This record gives sequence, C-alpha cells and structure tokens, in this order.
Amino acid sequence: MAPRTTAEAVTTALTDVDFPADRDALVSGAERNNADPDTVGAIRSVRPTSYESVRDVVAAVQITDEDRETEEQLRAQRRTQHTHPGLSESEKDVQPVNPIAEELGTNRKK
Repeated sequence: MAPRTTAEAVTTALTDVDFPADRDALVSGAERNNADPDTVGAIRSVRPTSYESVRDVVAAVQITDEDRETEEQLRAQRRTQHTHPGLSESEKDVQPVNPIAEELGTNRKK
C-alpha cells in the first residue's frame, strides 16, 4: 500500500515546484522543502508522467483526511477525470454509456 498524506501537506511540499513537472521533479521539490517522509513517499508513488499543477498531484496521491467526504470526492475525480494515455478503458473506471440513452437522452424501455 502506498504511503498516505494530506492534501495540505502535498500543497506545502510543492510550493516552489515549476509546473508542468514530472515525478522526479516533484519528489526533489518535496525533499527540498523538507516534507515529511509520508508525503515524499506518496509523491514518489504517483505515476511517472507529467503533472500540470499541484491539483493534479493531489488527485494522484493517496490522500488521508479526517473528512471522509473530501477523500471520496478525490477518489471520484481520479476515476472520472482520468488523463493518463495508454491505459485501457477498463483501467479508467468509467461507467459505460447506454447507446439509446446517449442518442435519445433517455432510455425508452417500458
């Protein structure tokens, strides 16, 4: 299981990182800002791709918060706003669209 951290800790750890940045730049920025080991580990465990902003990094790391609702919203964002190329549709965890509902706007089944 990947290390877990808070969104605030990730934001603080990446204050002086220039975006877009890859995983190595994120890890070195977190270490330079003396982030705690869990935060550095969580950033180190993200996919090796380019991130456009701190928000993208927060969405990619394993977040633990006392607020369960915030954690669930971040998980939902990761599932529906998947931007990593090269993964199959089944890996993106996106619900299939009913072709009838897509064309007519509703399922006309009676």
